[in-house]
Amino acid sequence: MISNFIKRAITGILFVAILVGCILYNSFSFGILFMAISALTIYEFGQLINSRAEGVNVNKTIIMLGGAYLFLAVMGFCIDAADSKIFIPYLLLLLYLMISELYLKKASSMLNWAYSMLSQLYIGLPFALLNVLAFHTDPEYSSVSYNPILPLSIFIFLWLSDTGAYCVGSLIGKHRLFERISPKKSWEGSIGGGVVAIGASFVLAHYFTIMSMWEWAGLALVVVVFGTWGDLTESLLKRQLHVKDSGTILPGHGGMLDRFDSALMAIPAAVFYLYALTWF
Repeated sequence: MISNFIKRAITGILFVAILVGCILYNSFSFGILFMAISALTIYEFGQLINSRAEGVNVNKTIIMLGGAYLFLAVMGFCIDAADSKIFIPYLLLLLYLMISELYLKKASSMLNWAYSMLSQLYIGLPFALLNVLAFHTDPEYSSVSYNPILPLSIFIFLWLSDTGAYCVGSLIGKHRLFERISPKKSWEGSIGGGVVAIGASFVLAHYFTIMSMWEWAGLALVVVVFGTWGDLTESLLKRQLHVKDSGTILPGHGGMLDRFDSALMAIPAAVFYLYALTWF
């Protein structure tokens, strides 16, 4: 029990240190880190599906390369290093995934294709959208700058929400949030986690004035709500496949999907929210 706790603690500290360090250091370390995370998470997803979904056999290497390329393509587009033609190879890869199933003569061709597409939509696209949060164009100088605060804030809100939900839920949690999928989650814990995240948003608003206090609070609320749905989505996936963890790459914490499940829905929702702010 103690050794498992120590293992979890060491892995957790290293995980947070690497993530925060690479986001804050510069745009290059940010790009390398999340390209690798996207590729590893998609590969893990492919392994999980191939081993647990009956008759399914997705091409793990191709979908992994697709996720990595999509991240770099969106990054190149966001920093004005490339125009929209950079997405053509990615579209060709998607076409290959569809057309190749015609010739493989497998009974599960449609499932292979569906899970391959899901890997890109569910994992590849959300990580690629981190670039939209990280890079900003200055119209006055026609230049692009890297700002680590928005992508980092997403993870800060998720981490604090998880911690707050665990503490509050352990103390007073009585009403199950979604018992069919995640029996341990409670409404009290989820609300407590949301309050902690919104409290953190007020602190960020004080130091980073790129948004007003209420806009920061809105971002925190969006991240918490969609992060919870992201967590539940992965829990549903694991229940359907009858597994406890998505992988073993992170000792004491499971797999990459287990660590980034909340972010996979929170990131696209955050991007939509920030764009919506510009419409009013």
